[in-house]
Amino acid sequence: MEGRADQRSFCNDQLGIPLFQQRFPWLGGDLQTLRDTFVFERLPLESGKPLEIEVPALLSGKAPAGKLLAFLNLPLDISNARGLVLLLHGLGGSSRRLGLRRMAFCLIKAGFGVLRLNLRGADPCRHLIGGTYAAECNSDLIPALTFARQLCNHLGRQMNPCRSSFPLFGVGISLGGTILLNAALQQNHISTSEKNILDGLVCTSSPLDLAACSEYIERPRNMIYQRWLLNRLIRQTASDPWGIDASERDIFFSSNKKNLPKTIRAFDATITAPRWGYKDVETYYSESSPLLRICAGQVDLPPMLLLQAIDDPWVPPDAALLLEKKKSLGLHEKLNVVITKNGGHNGFHGINGCWGDLLVKSWLTRLAIQFPA
Repeated sequence: MEGRADQRSFCNDQLGIPLFQQRFPWLGGDLQTLRDTFVFERLPLESGKPLEIEVPALLSGKAPAGKLLAFLNLPLDISNARGLVLLLHGLGGSSRRLGLRRMAFCLIKAGFGVLRLNLRGADPCRHLIGGTYAAECNSDLIPALTFARQLCNHLGRQMNPCRSSFPLFGVGISLGGTILLNAALQQNHISTSEKNILDGLVCTSSPLDLAACSEYIERPRNMIYQRWLLNRLIRQTASDPWGIDASERDIFFSSNKKNLPKTIRAFDATITAPRWGYKDVETYYSESSPLLRICAGQVDLPPMLLLQAIDDPWVPPDAALLLEKKKSLGLHEKLNVVITKNGGHNGFHGINGCWGDLLVKSWLTRLAIQFPA
């Protein structure tokens, strides 16, 4: 793990924030993870301007073309906007999740516009498109990122006609970070004059090695977590108004409940992998895990912040620790890795509120200064 002095230097000296300290009563990885489930927060951000983004049918033929739904909120002071942030939810989530809305409001107050995107299958856009998403769903994400870049440029000209550039950042929570990172690794598929479709990327508690993460969540201590996630995924899939095929119908609506997937891996093997054209779940996990491609050092990434807690009960810290070691050897100088002892899975609830939100806001604010107003 990165030395305490290095953590303090990055957080205190570069970003101007203290090191993370978990706050009572949310002590330990599980309570940090579950805090947003137990606590109701009244946030002023409840909606935004709805925008529909057209995406093609899956090449596997398992889901039709349709539209993703995003919600746009402009910064409080439009004249001094710092940039636009595409904010992406995690597994089984949506733009309505508390943690995502709280981070969005934090960024809006800091001068960023925020576009909260719902992936294929998420409840708010379920009526607009069939199917479900995957850890690598570039055929959906690249149109969404291209749309966001065009919107970003339009907003920049609207706010300041003389502005030479208006940055687009991506922030992904949990699997949302993996999805954004996989899209950023596929620059050659994006039709744009920009070197990178994103000017900065944040991944918080994001699985970079899907096979390792699958094994981690299947530990006996995570039985309740896994069942909760599975119930959400099964409900999303089975309630598809566009329909499901015969084999999937046998799984979800058979009187024999033994056919239902009992693990995330089993769900991915029966639903996610075939829907997205992978021959099996092993291939899906291998080709959708960005860790090896990053470690190879042969990819062009935008400036990136990776936030991970050692006590995350869902995502093992090994991938973040490996990237931290690689960075110390000179790989990817634009990569910042922050690893905390505590924080759980996308928790980071500290003495002054959500420390993770504060870290992301501070890092993006520092990065946005590089773009001329």
